[in-house]
Amino acid sequence: MMIDNTYDFRKDVKPNADPDKDSKKLRSYHKELWSKNLPSGGKFNLSDTKPNKYLFHKSSLGEFSLSSDGIGVTFRGHKKRMHHIINQINDEKMESILRIMCTIGGYIIFPSNKVKIDGKYKLSINGARGWNRYIVDRFDLTLECIRRYYLNIENPLTETLNGYKDFFLLFKSFRGYVEFFLFQDLVNSDFTKIKFFLPFDDTFPSRPYPKNIEEYNIYIENNLEFVKSRGDRMKK
Repeated sequence: MMIDNTYDFRKDVKPNADPDKDSKKLRSYHKELWSKNLPSGGKFNLSDTKPNKYLFHKSSLGEFSLSSDGIGVTFRGHKKRMHHIINQINDEKMESILRIMCTIGGYIIFPSNKVKIDGKYKLSINGARGWNRYIVDRFDLTLECIRRYYLNIENPLTETLNGYKDFFLLFKSFRGYVEFFLFQDLVNSDFTKIKFFLPFDDTFPSRPYPKNIEEYNIYIENNLEFVKSRGDRMKK
């Protein structure tokens, strides 16, 4: 399959529908890209034919249900916190941003099965990173949590990531995870630091939204550059 890293997956769904759930082309791209050999050995063959599953893997490596998640976030839906900034972005500018955010470089798959901890079902990675007030759906901060997880360092998503230990074991290390999912453009050359979309002081402050239009423009520029660079890697 030829990967078109400029294709806007909103074109593949009805108006206002969610490409993560409804785009058949996006699902086929995920299946093509991530059905490959793992750092831990074996191949991560993905199926899109199991009823009620977006993508599914079952082998001696384990059984995994996976779903798509957008990692390019504009904060348009965070109206309470961001309306004073989003209202300064005209429709033409926002459309130009979304046209890139909604290409394949702006999507990832995460385990989608709910995990029970202390007798209670917890949010999936997709849900937890969106609701966590220290992450607010930012993928750069999510990747920092995953980096710390592999180093056994406490982070805002520790409980959630611990629930998917078998999944993260497939990649053996943070470097293995990054290289598998083509996140190299968001880390430094030795995989020890994240290239954050906004300055990060290592403390995970609450509600890490851009504070003004200047910060928002920096955040968006860095986010778009990452999405485009990752898309180029996928095409290659």
